[in-house]
Amino acid sequence: MRMMTRSLVVLAIAAAPAVAQGNPPTATVGRAAAAWKSVRTARGTFEQRITNSLVGKTAVAHGEFQQQRPKKLSIRFTDPPSDAIVVDGTYVWIYLPSSAPGQVIRRLASDPNYTPVDFDQFLVSPETRFDMSDAGVSTLDGKPVHAVTLIPKAGTSSTFSRATVWIGDGDALVHQVEVVESSSVTRRIHLLTIAVNVPVDPKVFVFTAPKGVKIVNGG
Repeated sequence: MRMMTRSLVVLAIAAAPAVAQGNPPTATVGRAAAAWKSVRTARGTFEQRITNSLVGKTAVAHGEFQQQRPKKLSIRFTDPPSDAIVVDGTYVWIYLPSSAPGQVIRRLASDPNYTPVDFDQFLVSPETRFDMSDAGVSTLDGKPVHAVTLIPKAGTSSTFSRATVWIGDGDALVHQVEVVESSSVTRRIHLLTIAVNVPVDPKVFVFTAPKGVKIVNGG
């Protein structure tokens, strides 16, 4: 369950000038962080791949997301269908009938253990929170990207031990992120499509528990 709860989330970065191949990792992340400040809404589709090294299993999921910064997020899975994670501004609603039928977990949105992975974790004051290293230059979906590895600095609170972000050279969007969690779980989120500062549907940020589903409160 906890593999899925701190799942995702899918946000974007506004367009920015292209970078040179030799750009240092701090400059690459700083460029993305600067562009991120202008993002108010985002929506798109994603693929999530979760690998548990302890049991040797990998689970793949697909879905759609919409986000309204700073406090609202909707993640609706298409595979497995009906699974959803919704942040309504006050609570995180975690409804995963594919793995935990008959219940929905409700937690305060401020609880870092249950809030989905938000790109704010990587792009808000990154230079003071992470040690950064170059993870290589490659292409993703046919477009050049720079990968940067982020290691939380000592004394910094974080839900992951290491993260890698793939940032587009031409648009400064985060196109992929891989997070290594303390529970031996590696979560890779690939943004298949993404658009920023576009209209979003306010109804998707409202979660209503299906009839007969138990609400598990906490936080």
